[in-house]
Amino acid sequence: MIKDDYIYIVLVKAHTGLAAVSRFLSGGYAYSHVAVCMDDCFQDFITFSRRRHYAPFDAGFMHETRSCYCFGRHDRVLLKIFRLPLDECAKRRVCHFLEYVERHQEQYLFNLYAMVTMPVLHGFMIRGAHNCMSFVGKVVALSGAVHLEMPYYRYDIRALDSLLEPYLYTECYFYDHVTSQSGSNLSDLSEQAVSGYMDRVSLRENIRQFLCLNRKLLHRVRSGVHEAGKHKKWYT
Repeated sequence: MIKDDYIYIVLVKAHTGLAAVSRFLSGGYAYSHVAVCMDDCFQDFITFSRRRHYAPFDAGFMHETRSCYCFGRHDRVLLKIFRLPLDECAKRRVCHFLEYVERHQEQYLFNLYAMVTMPVLHGFMIRGAHNCMSFVGKVVALSGAVHLEMPYYRYDIRALDSLLEPYLYTECYFYDHVTSQSGSNLSDLSEQAVSGYMDRVSLRENIRQFLCLNRKLLHRVRSGVHEAGKHKKWYT
């Protein structure tokens, strides 16, 4: 639940191989990941992402912590944070969306196709699928804090950065420890969120995950219908 009348959009300079490639292709633009935070502890990052560091295709709805960004020789991570104001109606919309997706997270897919083709096709929607950009774009749209001139799923990270500039809160390095003015103890959340996150994954398992994700995405693209099963309505 959102504690205050704000929600935070967080751009992340991720320490991954794919992030390094993204920075090279974008001419050095720092940020390659985006997430939502509900409060100013900045330890619980809600997004669509890989569930294990070494398994990029095992991906979906995720609660990340700073431990997902700070590992090995990386003891800190650069974050750019925007604070969006929410009125009561916007707060209900955002909370309902986040809670709905979390409850049905096993039914949602990671929209890999839209992510890898973003520089060319500028985003497209697959029912019941998100990546970090479309997921956060949806939250921004529901907040009503800014006017979107195109569909939310067409905003890449740099476009979100520009769109949210009036609401810049801070841009600085954060270390892998919790510093909360509210005094909240987030150790349990941290341990739960990163359990097994840094485990090594074999090439065979990564190939299996890649083929499995592609099969599911292609089924939805070809059929043009919602995920088979009980859940016939998607919150997209």
